Amino acid sequence: MTLKIGIVGLGIMGRGMAANFLKHGFTVYVWNRTRAAADHLVDQGAILMASPKDVALHADVIFEVTANDESSRAVCTSPDGILAGADPKKICIASATLSVRWIDELVALCFHKKLQFCDIPLTGGRVGAETGTLTLLCGGDSAIVENLQPVFDAISKKVYYFGPAGKGMRYKLILNFMQALHIVGFGAAMKMAKAHHMDLKKVADALVERPGGVITKIARDRYFNDADPITFSIEWIVKDLTYAKQYIADLDAPLLDDVLKIYNDALSSGNGHKDWASVNRIEV
Repeated sequence: MTLKIGIVGLGIMGRGMAANFLKHGFTVYVWNRTRAAADHLVDQGAILMASPKDVALHADVIFEVTANDESSRAVCTSPDGILAGADPKKICIASATLSVRWIDELVALCFHKKLQFCDIPLTGGRVGAETGTLTLLCGGDSAIVENLQPVFDAISKKVYYFGPAGKGMRYKLILNFMQALHIVGFGAAMKMAKAHHMDLKKVADALVERPGGVITKIARDRYFNDADPITFSIEWIVKDLTYAKQYIADLDAPLLDDVLKIYNDALSSGNGHKDWASVNRIEV
């Protein structure tokens, strides 16, 4: 039997995931706070529901793909939320990037209601969502994750399993910190090159060619050209780094503090809507 899919939250990631599930022949139930985001998917065959609860009542696997803790809590725990419509046969999946505090609370809520739950945040951005080549970062029961592979095949190229529910989100926060650190470091490298009158394009291209240059390529491309559409905003990385700081509150992590300050300064300057790789951008 082909599992029926639910998508709650139709931003960049949710829209792309829903479209790929439809292309692979899944029945897809969707909900979004604003209906307009669902119109194109409905034209492709998605079924628009009145509430997250209704999505959970009809779908077998429900992906929650919202913006932050507040929106996730609202669509999960309200009287018309996912948990109100789910039963122990359903699989609930949190795919937004959320705080450890909230994901652990959500794990406990699902355990109390005897619901199957996985945290599976995503990486791959807009392109990955649209082309079905996301990387999935899984936490949850290993048997559930294994059984969901036919579902994952419609939206991803790689699946990593990190352990019990909550571990996927912890890894995602680690990953986003590392990537933000890399992007900020690229900006510092360009300043060094400029101070010594070097050809910035040559320096940037050489940095990309070194081992591990994938994130450097993103940073280079966004330093020399405006991002349109953006891959990931300054506002979003501030949210994720803030969650990461909460996650390691008892540890000494000066690099995280420094990177978060740089992005917070950019946010405070009215640049939250800009691509995260534009931080520290220099004139070239």
